[in-house]
Amino acid sequence: MMADPGDVPLLHHRLASVLMVDVVGYTRLMELDERGTHGRLMNFRFSILHPIIEGRRGKIVKNTGDGFLAMFDSARDALEAAIAMQSEVTKREADQPPDRRIAFAWV
Repeated sequence: MMADPGDVPLLHHRLASVLMVDVVGYTRLMELDERGTHGRLMNFRFSILHPIIEGRRGKIVKNTGDGFLAMFDSARDALEAAIAMQSEVTKREADQPPDRRIAFAWV
């Protein structure tokens, strides 16, 4: 006996862009200065990353310790957020010695 097509639940599809962010050389940075690295990263998350993501209609869906996954409604929003975050973090890290700068890898 075949199921009535009216009994099949509707599937809802959603297109989204996912941005994966990871701190480059996090283990090395933590070995050099655990307290300073962690403090700067937390400061960046709440003063730079979260506001930029939310300002481009994004949402962090998973934290990974030294990175996170964010979801956006469009690829353009994800790209603009990545560029803005990288630019701002690079500016703020300019006064750090090169081997201690926080930088992000984006996927």
